[in-house]
Amino acid sequence: MSHHIIEADNLSYHYPDKTDALDGINFSITHGESVALIGENGAGKSTLLMHLNGSLLASSGEMRIGHIPVTKRTLAHIRQSVGMVFQDSDDQLFMATVFDDVAFGPLNMGLAEAEVKRRAEAALATVGLLKLKDRRPYHLSGGEKRRIAIATVLAMEPNVLAMDEPSSGLDPKARRMLIKLLKSFKHTRIIASHDLDMIAEVCERTLVIFAGKVVADDTTEKIFADHELLKRCSLEPPLSMQSCPVCSMLNKKG
Repeated sequence: MSHHIIEADNLSYHYPDKTDALDGINFSITHGESVALIGENGAGKSTLLMHLNGSLLASSGEMRIGHIPVTKRTLAHIRQSVGMVFQDSDDQLFMATVFDDVAFGPLNMGLAEAEVKRRAEAALATVGLLKLKDRRPYHLSGGEKRRIAIATVLAMEPNVLAMDEPSSGLDPKARRMLIKLLKSFKHTRIIASHDLDMIAEVCERTLVIFAGKVVADDTTEKIFADHELLKRCSLEPPLSMQSCPVCSMLNKKG
């Protein structure tokens, strides 16, 4: 695994209708960091995430992966380095079996059959679902689909995992299993999410996005302790950091 640095250099993006989605984004992420992107709906989190693997290309400025600019010319190389896990797992699961879905990427890289099998089975083992390799994806639970979607990315052996709302729609057990899985990874992880309690457990660093700009970039602990910042950006501290309303009421009565 190469030690890639992810850099956004005055990155801006405008939708075809000229709406500004990102406005002068700057940051640098080093190898092995786990970084959160947080912000209200429409702040630009998902748009920024999609610049990491070239799903969107900058209107101006530059996104670089390992000092290589993300452009149409470099997309094949970039997408081998950056694996994207989308919010809707069904966007990544479309083959007849779980194994076929996970093997799809390596197969299209032109790898030998034995290497494709090795990668697919290793990725499924990593997410704890090798036993489901012959199942049909649409028969899986939401949590299983999310882990299989992650396996489809792991099979490509990327340096960077970019994830959009990975815990969305999961029940508590599936969410807890996902958090354990994310914490076990050594990859560089960039996670866009509204689940701030998950972010508090998984990400050491957080970027706050507001109106297409990075308005704060610090340790997750410091970001979540800055209640004025969170309020200005239409966010609230994680539930784990908020006082219990029942306890507060009982204390007042006492």
